[in-house]
Amino acid sequence: MSYTIERSLVSDLIAIKNDLMNIQSNLQSIIKDDSLLFEARLILDELICNGVHHGNRKEKEKLVDLLIEISDKHLRIEVKDEGEGFIYNREEYDPLSLNTGGRGLKIVDGLSDEFYVKENKVIAIKYLQGDFEIPNTLR
Repeated sequence: MSYTIERSLVSDLIAIKNDLMNIQSNLQSIIKDDSLLFEARLILDELICNGVHHGNRKEKEKLVDLLIEISDKHLRIEVKDEGEGFIYNREEYDPLSLNTGGRGLKIVDGLSDEFYVKENKVIAIKYLQGDFEIPNTLR
C-alpha cells in the first residue's frame, strides 16, 4: 500500500493556500493518529514556507516542488526550491538566542526520524506505526 502526492507550487503562500488545504485534507483521510497528523502538517508547512521565503526569496515565478510518499513503513516529505541551496548544521542553531533563522528546520529535524538537506532539497522521513489507511478514493 502506498500513496504519492506530487505538486509544483508557486512561491506565493496565499496563492497556494487551497493546494495546501487539499494536501492536508488528503493526509487527514489517511493518517488517523492526531499526533502524527499534527507533526506531518507542521513538517510540511515549515518546509514549504522555508522554500518560498528563504530558497525562492518570495519570487512568485519560482516553484517549490513537493513530493509526499506514504507507505506501510514511512511518510516521506521532500521539498525542493529554486534557490542556491545551503549547508545545514544542526549544531549551529542556538535556542537561547533571539535569532529565528534556522528554527523551522530545527523543529522539522526534531520531529523527523531521518532528516537530510541536499543543496536546495530537504527530505524529512517519519516512520509509521500508528493508525493510518489509504482510502480507495485516493489510490
